[in-house]
Amino acid sequence: MKKILYILATTTLLISCKDAKTEAPAEKNEGLTVISTNQFKTMAMEVGTPIEQDFDVTIKASGRIDVPPQNRAKITSFIGGYVKSTNLLVGNKVVKGQPLLTMENTEFLDIQKDYLEVAEQITYLKSEFERQKTLYDEKITSQKNYLKAESDYRRAKGMYQSLRAKLLLLNINPSNVEKGKLTSVVTIYSPISGDIVIMNANVGMYIAASDVILEIVDTNHLHLELAVFEKDILKIKIGQGIKFTVPEASKEVFNAEVHLVGKSIEGNDRTINVHGHLDDAIKQKLLTGMFVESQIITNSKKGLAIPKDALISENQKYFVLLLKKEDAKGFSFEKVPVEKGASSESFVEILPNDQVNASSKLLTKGVFDIIN
Repeated sequence: MKKILYILATTTLLISCKDAKTEAPAEKNEGLTVISTNQFKTMAMEVGTPIEQDFDVTIKASGRIDVPPQNRAKITSFIGGYVKSTNLLVGNKVVKGQPLLTMENTEFLDIQKDYLEVAEQITYLKSEFERQKTLYDEKITSQKNYLKAESDYRRAKGMYQSLRAKLLLLNINPSNVEKGKLTSVVTIYSPISGDIVIMNANVGMYIAASDVILEIVDTNHLHLELAVFEKDILKIKIGQGIKFTVPEASKEVFNAEVHLVGKSIEGNDRTINVHGHLDDAIKQKLLTGMFVESQIITNSKKGLAIPKDALISENQKYFVLLLKKEDAKGFSFEKVPVEKGASSESFVEILPNDQVNASSKLLTKGVFDIIN
């Protein structure tokens, strides 16, 4: 019985050793990484040579999503007052001419009262001026009386026009005031269509004339506002393509086009503004103020390309696995340094050197499994 147990234990140990040998990791041999034929097939690895491919020549620039000045409105009150009513929140959509909120202040009544007094006087002063002018022309009255009547009329007319303009700015109808219909409440309307992005008003809150009550942005006119360094600006032309990402929100790559290039260098960082138009299809995915990282495509070139997964990155240096030997036992690879060039969605350019060129055989699939 003991002999049988001994035989079984020995057999189990031999089988375990054999399995361990079969699934052993890649071996290191004199600086080479050795992969058995069985491992190569099991891990679905592939060997290939670099291929010639077109790559974009790009300039990096950062910036943000913005809208033109005419599509952003900061709403203020020309005269301070207390918020009487509003039912809007950040994110609400509004259309041009829509009532936003109402404000109340006794000062509004004072302006209407002054306007009404001047409006009632101006008819008499105009009549008196015309009468004095006729008398002066007929040499019946003195020049002094004529000039005084003219001065009184013109001063009243100026006051009338000034107060009328104030009423219009406050959205108060002067005709109603002249009919004696005075109000202490004014309504503020939206000057543009868009989305409310800032809301600073609460019912009962006092709003000073200089305070921003709310801000409206028309997101139908989103664009890119990029800052390009002085050394690169002469390469930027209208119509060039732009690829950009919003790193804080998504890895998705969006497309745009250079529409305007600034004509002066701004700030201590010596940059110039570049305005990019967005595709209509992506505007709904973006928000004003988003930070973007972009690449402006200035040219194209041909280069040796390998799949991105075939490139090893370690401490800001790049390597590939170069096939040194292939036989019945397996594959031997050497990790050799390369310089990285341009890149596309799936491929990366490598610059030829003494060890790697167009005919070199490289591990193009399964590199990640070996490194880890």
